[in-house]
Amino acid sequence: QVQVVESGGGLVQPGGSLRLSCEASGSIYSRIIRGWYRQAPGKERELVADFTRDGSTNYADSVKARFTASRDSAKNTAFLQMNSLKPEDTAVYYCKVVLPTTLSVYWGQGTQVTVSS
Repeated sequence: QVQVVESGGGLVQPGGSLRLSCEASGSIYSRIIRGWYRQAPGKERELVADFTRDGSTNYADSVKARFTASRDSAKNTAFLQMNSLKPEDTAVYYCKVVLPTTLSVYWGQGTQVTVSS
């Protein structure tokens, strides 16, 4: 069983910054952190940043130039640095973990980010 834990969320004023963390554990097989997603109230979960197989990172247009995603595959951790936050960034943020052997997808409980003055 794979456990995924996201952390680092909180309440921040517009223009502020937060750094989210994601840690995947629990399986003897390799785990791959595939990216960051978010879900705002009343909306579907959407992609924020996607780690591609060629080593690059794709970002949603709404967060380009403001968010930076990174991962340490050896440590099964990932980070999302969020700068110049806007109220519309308010959402629960999740990281997506995949087991290559089974293609099973795992999510954590998410971490709440609230941008408000």
